[in-house]
Amino acid sequence: MPAPTKILPFLVAALLIAGGLACKKPAPAPQPVAPVVEAPKPVVDDTDARRRAEADQKRKAEEAAEAARKAAAMKETEYRNAATAALKDVHFDFDESAIRDADKPILMAIADFMKAYPQANVVVDGNCDERGTVEYNLALGERRAHAVMDYLVGLGVPSTRVTTLSYGKEKPVCTESTESCWGRNRRAHFSLK
Repeated sequence: MPAPTKILPFLVAALLIAGGLACKKPAPAPQPVAPVVEAPKPVVDDTDARRRAEADQKRKAEEAAEAARKAAAMKETEYRNAATAALKDVHFDFDESAIRDADKPILMAIADFMKAYPQANVVVDGNCDERGTVEYNLALGERRAHAVMDYLVGLGVPSTRVTTLSYGKEKPVCTESTESCWGRNRRAHFSLK
């Protein structure tokens, strides 16, 4: 039989192990996990917010439309002012339809205006003084209007943007029977179409 001193440490160790196992508590059983339930979202009445957003959107659209109207009115005013500044009458010598050198700068300004404003179409009225027959003055007024149109076309204005008319002696700007008055009536007059 083995010596008790040799067995003793084994016995103590066996008792300690057995006692430790006996004292050890079993692991707790897993607890059931409760499902996470989100709190219900409060019902928000966003009708007022939606109305405010729609009103803001409508106001912004109205402001944009008003700004566009103002810009168009400014452009129209600018166009009308430019037309008034450029569309000056040119005058002719007695019984002539040739463009005078003194009137060429006026026609150049009209051509520049028409190039700057592609929407501009003009009517050129040929006019005469009171001397001569109605038929003769109508023909002379037509020659004057065509001479002006040809000059503008030569400066780069498309002929499709120029219309000619002859009034002969029917639309005088002066009714006195004097040379200065007759000189004012021998003209080509411009207007926007």
